[in-house]
Amino acid sequence: MIFNKTPTYISIFLMGGMVAFGQVQRPNASPYTNESTFEKLKKKHPFITPLERPVPANIGIDQNVEYANINGLSLKADVYYPLDTSKKHPGVVMVHGGGWISGSKENEKYMAQELAAKGYVAIAVGYRLADVTKYPGGVEDIEQALQWLKKNHKKYSLNQKKIAVLGESAGAQIATLVGVRSKNKIKAIINIDGIVSFIHPEAEESTYASYWLGGDRNVNLKNWTEASPLESVNKNTPPILFINSSQPRFHAGRDDMMKKLKSYHILTEFHEIRDTPHSFWSAEPWFTETLNYTIDFLDKVLKQ
Repeated sequence: MIFNKTPTYISIFLMGGMVAFGQVQRPNASPYTNESTFEKLKKKHPFITPLERPVPANIGIDQNVEYANINGLSLKADVYYPLDTSKKHPGVVMVHGGGWISGSKENEKYMAQELAAKGYVAIAVGYRLADVTKYPGGVEDIEQALQWLKKNHKKYSLNQKKIAVLGESAGAQIATLVGVRSKNKIKAIINIDGIVSFIHPEAEESTYASYWLGGDRNVNLKNWTEASPLESVNKNTPPILFINSSQPRFHAGRDDMMKKLKSYHILTEFHEIRDTPHSFWSAEPWFTETLNYTIDFLDKVLKQ
């Protein structure tokens, strides 16, 4: 996901034509895949290598399962699960990035299969993007996928009382928002380089956010505030792990969120992977480092 630094203003032109006051021009989003991201990153980081991991022998994969159908639109997810059915496993709901406008559940393949191999039921969720529906549609999709997973807990030997959410970039913002909502009863949040506030002083104006949130900050402050997980932190918020690049704009609100969590004596950690670009998790050696931080935190919170 790429945030564009732009002044706050109300866009009035779309695709070369006049549009209603307050509407936002669609960002020129490029495909967001592990492969395309690697090709982009290697230009400045020639030492990196692409993600290539075999499917672990101890997991099963159910691809393209329908978790919801909205007015004829089939919403699908991929479920990666341990083959060991002798015990119940914690779950992880995974939300891909892409600026709320691109990306797909396939981006989660490698992380999901490695989590499953370590004893987690991981569901990589395909959700409606900004071209299909604006906020809060995609957030509601993740919550529906969560409920679907709970309903199918027997099939996957899932411990439905121990479920975490994980996301990268825009997906991290969505995952964190789902995680801080008490009704979802999430037990841990993994935020990988995603902002936690659109209205924090550190937050930078984004045409991607404006497009997804139905107008820029001046036009739709309600959505910008409501979609900011920082605003919902309370004593019931679950433990949160932050894994960040060295790009400051993707840390917006993190430190204040950690202060709030600590004031409630809630476990929180952050790891900043040195000298990394955004989307670092799409290449080695950074993927393995991200995976290790994730497994260590999840094991600490969900398996002890």
